[in-house]
Amino acid sequence: MTARTFHRFRDDNRGAAAIELALVLPLFVLLILGSLGAASLGFSVASMNYTVQAAARCAAVNKTLCPTPTSTVLYAQTQYSGPSISPVFVYSTVGCGNTVTATATYSFNLVPQLTNIPLSVSACRPSA
Repeated sequence: MTARTFHRFRDDNRGAAAIELALVLPLFVLLILGSLGAASLGFSVASMNYTVQAAARCAAVNKTLCPTPTSTVLYAQTQYSGPSISPVFVYSTVGCGNTVTATATYSFNLVPQLTNIPLSVSACRPSA
């Protein structure tokens, strides 16, 4: 009697799809969330890069809009359109002439070891 019950249980496939879904679904969700987090990180870096390039260009070429270091930093803050990671912009004349740098910390909470990722970008334009 016991052998017959075991064979009937072994040959039953009705719950196989549910078990496969339970095994695969967490990995699939983790893959999707990781892809979204990586895309957001890439967008943050690209937006910061564009912003520092535009601010350095403004400081070098447009002296009516960016005549002082403070106005250049304010211009950079208005140009940033990425995720809300609150980058800090700094203007200096070190390097090639007009250097704008931005630093921020991106919070990547999906992986416990990578909770905070430091980001830093810089752009320099010589004075016209």
